[in-house]
Amino acid sequence: MKKIVFTFLGLFFLLPFQIQATKRPQNVVIMIGDGMGLAQIYAGMVVNGNHLQFERFKSIGFSKTYSANNFTTDSGAGGTAIACGVKTNNYMIGMNPDSTKAESILEVAKKHKLSTGVVVACALTHATPADFIAHQPNRNMYEEIAADYLNSGVDVAIGGGRKYFEERNDDRNITAELKSKGYKIASSLDEVKNQQDGKVIGLLYEDQVPAVPARGKMLPESAVAALNILDNNKKGFVLMVEGSQIDWACHDNNAEQLTKEMLDFDETVGKVLDYAQVHKNTLVIVTADHETGGLTMPGGDMKRGTFNAVFSIKGHSGVLVPVFTFGPGADEFQGFMENSSFKTKIEKLLKF
Repeated sequence: MKKIVFTFLGLFFLLPFQIQATKRPQNVVIMIGDGMGLAQIYAGMVVNGNHLQFERFKSIGFSKTYSANNFTTDSGAGGTAIACGVKTNNYMIGMNPDSTKAESILEVAKKHKLSTGVVVACALTHATPADFIAHQPNRNMYEEIAADYLNSGVDVAIGGGRKYFEERNDDRNITAELKSKGYKIASSLDEVKNQQDGKVIGLLYEDQVPAVPARGKMLPESAVAALNILDNNKKGFVLMVEGSQIDWACHDNNAEQLTKEMLDFDETVGKVLDYAQVHKNTLVIVTADHETGGLTMPGGDMKRGTFNAVFSIKGHSGVLVPVFTFGPGADEFQGFMENSSFKTKIEKLLKF
């Protein structure tokens, strides 16, 4: 009898330890739907037969998006908060309000020997990817942001913006300098897919990436290609993926284009969740830097997959945005949180 009790107690004390041990991820994928609020998500759901990949998430929270100097953030400050863990002024990239550098989660991950990446449906010099890579006082400093990739240590970067690396006012060729650092420079998605390991910069377009459907499956396929490369590092990786043009469609108050971009991002989310379901040491975080357009839907028809869109503004709003998480550590992102808390939470989970 004593032996049975001892065994039971041993299991009793062992199980919580084992459960706790599985709650820490090795890989983290941060996915940002730029300008994506609850209405944007529901718009995609309505036109897609009342279903999205988003419904696979069971852990849900909300993020407060205000910046250091404005109730309504821009993507520079909003992305910096997520990437660097600080509230900064609008238009600033990877910097504190006093213009000192703020270290991003990708830079911290690199110090701990993890691989890192960014995949976006815009130029690699645009605000959100820049927030994870660069340190500049103004988001419009595209050439300076491009040069910051040289010192970022990032392993994979896929997007547009080739001209900011090559057709520069200072006559530097940043792609040539990246090659000298061991990077493979890809000019097409097929070239990216053919790269199974190493460091890759995919400059797929001269400037901005085309909108859906012109760009095809560029975003979901780029995300999968990045995962395949980053997966080679047994220590793990941190990857940021952005659905960039949800924001642009909402700036234009274009509900039809919004739903196209939303479904493209949702497909990308689904691909990443598929990876995380197989690789159970992967935490997936999906959120937004802010909401755009002040979208509401006062009416619609679920059977027909239609809705009435009413935009209140052409710019950003200051409302809360949702946070969806899947995988080990997901419960750390439930409830209400500051957008500047993501970095600290991820560092804690990765034992940095």
